[in-house]
Amino acid sequence: MIEDKNQQRTQLSQVGEISLIEHLTQGFAIENESTIKGTGDDGAVLQFENEKVVVSTDMMVEGVHFDLSFMPLKHLGYKAIVNAISDLAAMNATPTQVLLSVAVSNRFPVEALDELFDGFKTAAKVYKLDVVGGDTTSSNKGLIISVTAIGKANEEDITYRVGAGINDLIVVTGDIGAAYMGLQVLDREKQVFLVNPNNQPDLEPYSYLVERQLKPEARTDIKELLEKMEVKPTSMIDITDGLASEVMHLCKQANLGCNIYEDKLPLDPQLINVCEEFNINSTTVALNGGEDFELLFTVKMEDFDKVKHNPHLSIIGHMTDVNSGTNLVTRGNNIIGLKARGWEPENNDEDAQVVL
Repeated sequence: MIEDKNQQRTQLSQVGEISLIEHLTQGFAIENESTIKGTGDDGAVLQFENEKVVVSTDMMVEGVHFDLSFMPLKHLGYKAIVNAISDLAAMNATPTQVLLSVAVSNRFPVEALDELFDGFKTAAKVYKLDVVGGDTTSSNKGLIISVTAIGKANEEDITYRVGAGINDLIVVTGDIGAAYMGLQVLDREKQVFLVNPNNQPDLEPYSYLVERQLKPEARTDIKELLEKMEVKPTSMIDITDGLASEVMHLCKQANLGCNIYEDKLPLDPQLINVCEEFNINSTTVALNGGEDFELLFTVKMEDFDKVKHNPHLSIIGHMTDVNSGTNLVTRGNNIIGLKARGWEPENNDEDAQVVL
């Protein structure tokens, strides 16, 4: 399909901030009874009655967290919301509202922001979220997106990073490492395109990996799944900085060690094939890749029979005494100390905050 070079471009300078906000936020529907007043006033009004309010915020910066040369703006908007509500899922809470703030340079026309907000709207519809406010401002550093996610949970259901006990099973949802390899594929094709713009990439052989990078999903389904199984996690975190880093967070909070078993790591077949193509060790990718937005949690040993046959869950190890250290048990039964190579933000002691 040939790109239309004469598309309409409405400069931001042609519209005021209030008009721009009204334009971008039209079409957001109210999905939750807890939303009394959403956009269109100085503040949102929410009512949660007997449930705890859980809040998290995430920021994405152009050139640091995303590359617009291969990240479509609609996908970016969708991913920004997924990124924020994944933290609420990691606390066993249900996301209900989001606030969206965007800093944008004058190289973006209104039509580009329409694409970004189409992604926000799609995610809001899929996850039944109400957009209840936010802000827009100018930027001389490209595009910056901040999403604040608000959710609810009964006090007894909230799961923190701290709480795991010795011999607790370590469980992960879905599969891991695919998002990282999707990024490697996209970056390679970008470099090829820069050398030869006439060379159009064929991403079909990498469709799953690319989708995991460009359009990930938050595991908001796991809360209901665990409730049906009558399983209560003892600790939980989402996998954004790599499995090894997140496991070590849970161990540190509980003052415990762990054994993770290499042959139990859930890897998609496409990931294994592409790791071979790139000559990268798939276990290294699984442990340190990041951006999978899967959930990592611990459960008591007595829940083993409830968890072991569920296709959405993989038991990958167990908690040990702190003096045993944090270890990977290889397929050859060798023990290697885990090292966290993912990005470690400062002062991030919990995925989200609970408002009492």
